[in-house]
Amino acid sequence: MLPGIAIRPLRRFSDERGFFAELIRSDWIDLINGDRILQANLSMTYPGVVRAWHRHGRGQVDYFAVVGGALKLCAYDDASKELDEIIATARDPSIIRVPGHYWHGFKAIGDEPALLVYFVNRLYDYGDPDEVRRPWNDPAILPRSINGDEGDPRVGKPWDWFAPPHR
Repeated sequence: MLPGIAIRPLRRFSDERGFFAELIRSDWIDLINGDRILQANLSMTYPGVVRAWHRHGRGQVDYFAVVGGALKLCAYDDASKELDEIIATARDPSIIRVPGHYWHGFKAIGDEPALLVYFVNRLYDYGDPDEVRRPWNDPAILPRSINGDEGDPRVGKPWDWFAPPHR
């Protein structure tokens, strides 16, 4: 994993009424890493839609939790050319920390809309957003390794959000 990215499985407390799960806690030091959460957001994405790429240049850190459907979430480092690909689903809930200086984005996978709750350590500035964008299919996203694997057959090729999942 790229430095600063962390994945914490979320624990469900189930009973005959349903379940309860904590999404984020300030005492999860291994995840929070000193950040202070200032805003929570909700996003819905239709199946097959890609929302990528963007990054933040002023220290924003994002914490993603999929609460419906499934996402393929990716982070890419221009300096090392490492790409991290993380599958996040509501069925196997987790919270994922992504430092905003990495290019990141996601694709809704599966056959239902994906619901994403994300927390950030910076308030959104409507007049001067901390967001830089590049096209979702930018051919300059050319990973040298994927999840640390230099032998992945997708290495050395422009990132394809629609590559089939089988290998």
